[in-house]
Amino acid sequence: MLTILMETRNHEAELAQTLSVLVAGAVEGLVSDVVILDCGSHDGSSLVADAAGCRFYRDWEISTVLESVRGDWLLIIEPGARPLSGGIGESADYVGFGRQPARFSLSRHARPPVWRRWLRKEGPLECGLLIARRQSLAYVGPGMRLADLATAAKPVRLKSEIVPARAMRQVRDESIIRPE
Repeated sequence: MLTILMETRNHEAELAQTLSVLVAGAVEGLVSDVVILDCGSHDGSSLVADAAGCRFYRDWEISTVLESVRGDWLLIIEPGARPLSGGIGESADYVGFGRQPARFSLSRHARPPVWRRWLRKEGPLECGLLIARRQSLAYVGPGMRLADLATAAKPVRLKSEIVPARAMRQVRDESIIRPE
């Protein structure tokens, strides 16, 4: 079973997007719980998390949170990211035989042009991170964030794709700016 972990800071809309994609995994019994770690939100992020049945922590220490989760494996993603169809299922298959951390592949529809990929470094959680809870506890130190945990791991790539949060923000920003 998987535990989904996300950090948020004023990501109300992005949380709703990501959580809506994860519903199918919860219905199929692949997702045991979802934990949202707040980093000082002033919006309705806690309300979105509560409505979706997630645990929402305002004050947290990552080691304590990791010890309290239900799943043996963690899927750490950014609010706004969307694993594409089959992503949660492949994650569940991977945890059955996988030994090392893994990341999704970047969606071919969300890939920037080649020249921009050369100039830009991928964020630590841009493609998510699938990691065994016991492995994550070995990497954890005081004051760490989820991105720090992702930086410490050496993951393999899954075939399943993810649309990263930055791509969803870009689409939203373009739709706001674009005149109709």
